[in-house]
Amino acid sequence: MQLFTQLETPAVQREAPPKRLPVCERYLSSALNGAASEPSLERVVSCFRDIEPFLEWRWRSSYDNSASDNFLMSHANGMIVGPGGVEDRKDVWLGVTLMAPHVRYPDHDHPPEETYLVMSEGEFRQADNDWFEPGIGGSFFNVPGIRHAMRSGSKPLLALWALRADGQSH
Repeated sequence: MQLFTQLETPAVQREAPPKRLPVCERYLSSALNGAASEPSLERVVSCFRDIEPFLEWRWRSSYDNSASDNFLMSHANGMIVGPGGVEDRKDVWLGVTLMAPHVRYPDHDHPPEETYLVMSEGEFRQADNDWFEPGIGGSFFNVPGIRHAMRSGSKPLLALWALRADGQSH
């Protein structure tokens, strides 16, 4: 709830132009269509479609050997609210990750806690635990500092995430 309270105070709008990466052109529409088939996500998908043309999609440029070989060109992150987001701020980050089929995001961790809303099929991992699939419309929580990752199967993976960052980086 603190996250929503923080969002009540508006921040400045990003000045940089929006930008789509090739993976978005190829897979975003099908991932959103799949998410829209879940009744509980219809409104989320509709709102996301409205804001997506304003996003500046980016690659995660730092990663290790835990990522798949095709990772760099096969994923995109968009910041809705947060550093470089449509609303540029440091205290709250709302973002989205899209991955082409058969891509593994690298293991990573960060101090802020994080909550995911899963919009498509895909698997996630926390610490050294087994991979799990929350399912379309599923959500889960990452405690601060936990090592985590995600991977897509035969379909693209789309997930929204939220961090109460308080100036920390992701």
